[in-house]
This record gives sequence, C-alpha cells and structure tokens, in this order.
Amino acid sequence: VMLEDQGGFIQRNLEFEFPLTGQVIGPVELVDDDRVTFELALPAIPQGSQHDLDNNGKTDTGVQVFAVAYWSNTWGGPFLEPRDGTGWSTAYASTTTDADRDYEIDGGTLIVWAPDDQQGFPTGFGADGKLFTADDPTASIPPGYTLVSLDEEPFRFYKEARPFLTLNEGDLEVNDYSNLSYSEAFDALFEKVSREYPFTADKGLDWDALYDEFAPQVAEARNDEDFFWALKNFSLAIPDGHMGISFNDMIGRIFYENHGGSFGLILTELSDGRVLVTDVLPETSGEAAGIRVGAEIQAWDGVPITEAVSTVESFFGPYSTDHMKRLEQLVFLTRVPPGTDVEITFQNPDENTPVTKKLSAEVEYDSLFAWIPSFAEDELALPIEAEVLDGSGLGYLKINTFSDDYNLMAQLWDRYIHELLDWEVPGIIIDIRINGGGSSSLARDFAGYFFDEEVVLMQRSYYNELSGEFEYQEYPGRVRPGPAYYDGPIAVLVSPYCISACEGFAYTLTQRDNVTIVGHAPTAGAYGEVGRGQYDLPADLSMQFPTGRSETPGGDLLIEGVGVVPDILVPITEESALGIVDAVLQAAVKALK
Repeated sequence: VMLEDQGGFIQRNLEFEFPLTGQVIGPVELVDDDRVTFELALPAIPQGSQHDLDNNGKTDTGVQVFAVAYWSNTWGGPFLEPRDGTGWSTAYASTTTDADRDYEIDGGTLIVWAPDDQQGFPTGFGADGKLFTADDPTASIPPGYTLVSLDEEPFRFYKEARPFLTLNEGDLEVNDYSNLSYSEAFDALFEKVSREYPFTADKGLDWDALYDEFAPQVAEARNDEDFFWALKNFSLAIPDGHMGISFNDMIGRIFYENHGGSFGLILTELSDGRVLVTDVLPETSGEAAGIRVGAEIQAWDGVPITEAVSTVESFFGPYSTDHMKRLEQLVFLTRVPPGTDVEITFQNPDENTPVTKKLSAEVEYDSLFAWIPSFAEDELALPIEAEVLDGSGLGYLKINTFSDDYNLMAQLWDRYIHELLDWEVPGIIIDIRINGGGSSSLARDFAGYFFDEEVVLMQRSYYNELSGEFEYQEYPGRVRPGPAYYDGPIAVLVSPYCISACEGFAYTLTQRDNVTIVGHAPTAGAYGEVGRGQYDLPADLSMQFPTGRSETPGGDLLIEGVGVVPDILVPITEESALGIVDAVLQAAVKALK
C-alpha cells in the first residue's frame, strides 16, 4: 500500500505523477482469498504536494492530503513510476469514488497533514457536491496528521495513534445478488446488464424479447441445476466471448454428465473443409476402432462432417466470432455423455475407401486438455520466453499471458528487449497465439518499446447512470514510448486463442508501419471490458458481462466481433495440422527476410 498524494484529485488531473520523494509504502499480508491486511508508518513530515484549501481568498501554506491505496509497483524498483499509474485511486483505497461523475471522491477517509494551526480544510462537499471546490465550507484543522471522515456531514476530523482503515473496492466490487431468490437475482442482474451492456446495437439484441424468453425459465427453476441451465441458455443468446459462468463443483458434475465422454480423438478442420484426425490417444475407443493419425473424418452419426460440426453447441460458449465458435464446435463434437455410441465414417491415410464404425464414449478428459491450447500449456513455463532463431537470426518472443506476476513480466520483457537490441536482430517475431489476456495497461506498456512517440489508440465508453447514456472517458487509450526502442520489422503471430488484452496488444502494434500480423485466423474478437460487470448469484454461481466499449479514434467499434485480422492468412494444410511444420512461424520468417 502507499500513502497516496491527492494532488491529482485536487487538480482533477488523471495524469498526475506521484512525486517520488513523497511516496511512502507499506507491506501487505494476504490473510485469505478475500482479505488482506496492511501497515503504513507515517513520516514525521510528509513530502507530498501542498494545497491551499481553506477558500478564504488568501494565499496560505496549505496542507498535504493523502489517501491510503493499494498499488502494483510493476515497473522498476519498489516505488511507483508513471507506467504503474497516475492520477488518483478509484478502487482499493481508503476513499470511495463515483464513476458516473468522473471519479469524484464521495466518501471514505483522507489523511491530512498541516504544518501549523493556521490552515483550513473543507467540512463538506458544498452545494455542487464536489470536494475541493470553491463552495466547500471549511474549518481550521489542527497541526500534524488529522484523519478526515468524508462519510459524515460535516466531515469528522479526528486523531488516532494507530487507526484502522478499510480499502474500498469501488466500482470493481462484485454485484452480490447471492442471497436473493432465483427470479429476484435474475431480475436484478437483467435490469443492470440490459442497461450497461455496451454492444446492444452491434449485436442486434432485443432485451425485451430476451427477458420474455428466459425469465420464465428462471421462474420455473426448482433447483440449482435448473437455475444454472436457465442462465446458461440466457448467456448463449448473446454472442459475446467475455460473457460466462464460472465453474464450480455443480457445473463440473453437469459437464461430466453431458460432456465427460469422448473417443480419444483430436480433430482439425483444414482450410479446404476436410476434417483430419491429428492425434489418437492410446488405449481409447478411437484407437481400438483402428482410426489413425491423418485419417479424414467424413461423417458423424450419418451426418456429413461439415454439417455435423455446425449443429454442435459448445459448453464453453458463447463466442464473439464465428471462427472462434467453429473451433470449439469441433472440440465438442467429440464430447458426449459417457457411454454414448456414435457411428464415425473415416478414411485412414493410404487407404482407398472409407469405413464406418460404431464407437462408445469412455470417460476421458485427456483429449480435451490436449485440444484446447490454453489447457495444454506448461504450467511451469515463464510468462514470457525468448530466443534468437537459428538460421534467420530473428528474435522470437512468446508472451503466454498478460495476467501473471506483473513485476516478473515487466523485468523479463525489459531484459529481453534490451538483449535483442544488443544482438541487433534484423527483425522480431512476437508469438501471442495462446494468450488469454489480462492487464490491458501492461500490454500497452510492452508495446511502448516499439514506439518512439505517443499514439492515440482508442476511446472507451461506459454507461453513466446519471445521464442514462454511454459516455467516453476523459482520456483516450494511448501507447507511450518505453525506456528502450526497437524500430526494426515485427511479425505478430495470432490465433483465436489470443483473447482480450492480447488482442489489444496486437492491435496496438498494427499502428506501426512495419508490423505484419500472421495467422491461420483472426484473434477471438472478444474485447469488452468486464471489470465492473461481475455478479455473484444464488447456487454459488458467478457471471460476468462486459460493460466497457472500445472504439477507434474515428468512432468505429474496435476488435469486438471481428478480431485482429491477419495481413498474411496462412492456410491450414495437412502438414500444419499434423504438426509437421509450423506454417504460421514459417510465414512470419519469410515475411521478415
């Protein structure tokens, strides 16, 4: 935690940089998953910014104003630098803020330091309801440290040797409807989501029709499982990859009952429409049926394979794009209730005629874990890996996530970029094909190493409860130059498993002239911001919905529903599907030569 200088809020400057000389930090201890404790030792004389706040028309020495706030010191040493954050805290702070009024501080506790007994401080918000403005009533404040409770009118000034302060979650606080009935919880969720969802027009949603369809399903729910299925069906009616229900034990059981069976087969759809078996797990019904790697699947239960895939409802849906949906329809074609019999028509390589065999689904998850790239990643791998490729001499960076230990990731990234600069590599390949996203600000900071000037990327809007409209944030999303700069050509490898912040990173790099996006398909196209859209519901269920919308500076919807589209669209061939070649990497190397 940090003693946070409130100069940014007093000036209403979201780009206020916390003075290094005034930063005081303290340790945080994790108590359990829901709670941390902290200690913060106050200096005898703080070194924050000084502000005359008594509204008496005279120039006075003024006071220093602080909040206690939780920060992530991602970059550099233990203290904050501008890349870590600026302005004032809107979450996990001793104050509370109102997102609908440009994050005005509206409650909580401040710590004020006065050099003498001649200073004043506001005792209320004044007629305009805003703190630190000309209409604030004021009173004298004693010298030294004083705690000011903003939750009382007039504000309460008090002193304590060891006060206990709460860090408030702010707008990131989960919407907790878990103690309501099924229908009450759904109605509360629906009322909020239908107002705040940012892509209603883009996705052609009719909220009244959705309520008429799914509210009766919720009302008819007689147990937790019924309630889950009503929510699941509701979510599937909205094509958005950022919507979802978190797994719990009940959902795990439901998954087992409906999709716990499989045949040990991993399939890939080629660009020419054929579906090949790219792996057959040992001691499975697929192996017993004589299906070999490279076999072409022609029909599934008597239905032509292309048509059969199209009818599948993936348990992992919904999806923002058809190309992402199609990938996982193929996954769930093979996932059925244990004991299910399926007739598969296939033709093995080097055989002239197809055969049809009946296979029985066994309880088997290994093929699922091997099939979904994010499931197959090495849990012990570093979040970022790097090497210089033999032969080409190109730098290769693989970013597996933007949601690991931020400080570790920042150190790795900075080191790798400096090393590649020292090697004077002729080009860099950045592989983000399997990256589920995470911190958008960290992703932009990484991209900053490839820019020598600031570039405006996007503008983001949220629903404002006061105006009843979606409103743009004051400051647009920007990429700023990092501490090192690589100006050589870059190829970025993408896939539909590049999601959310990963997609923002890819898009950011496209703002350079010498960047080429390479992949078999676009990214996932799921780019709604979900920080404010978290819900706890009955039956120990949790859901999330996007609330933030990103647009280009010109006002066009950004990424959502489309993804970042490759400049070089690499066809999926037998060789690439079977892992004989990494065709996407090969295409990137060729593009940079």
